[in-house]
Amino acid sequence: MLCVWWNFKGILHYELLPSNQTITSAVYSAQLERLAQALREKEPALINRKGVILHHDNARLHTARITAEKLRQLEWEVLPQPAYSPDIAPSDYHLFRSLQNFLLGKKFNNEECLKNALTEFFASKSQKFYNRGIKMLPECWAQVVENNGNYIVD
Repeated sequence: MLCVWWNFKGILHYELLPSNQTITSAVYSAQLERLAQALREKEPALINRKGVILHHDNARLHTARITAEKLRQLEWEVLPQPAYSPDIAPSDYHLFRSLQNFLLGKKFNNEECLKNALTEFFASKSQKFYNRGIKMLPECWAQVVENNGNYIVD
């Protein structure tokens, strides 16, 4: 499983979980701590002055008590996400769609080769690409409202 956190400038942190590992609220909370460390290194102004606004879906592990406690500890704001709305998650409608096209037809001999390909993909995208994905969010939210909460179909 690939877990990615990004902003309008690019990838902040990503992790490829081992194939035998299940993501739980404890695993996710540990990932959030590593993300916080990456933010302290890459975007200190965000941590120190502006504050972090996190957008994730409302999967059970994202709303679990352990996760909520970690987010309170980090003092991060979480954008609300309507139930069952993956079509308004920027990673789903923007980043992963492009990644899927990049990976199409590729085969990897091991996890290291996959990690190298992911690094190559993320580095190949301009700041404009990431910025566009974030700026599309209000438009996607408006489409969900216009569709009475139904999925957005391309």
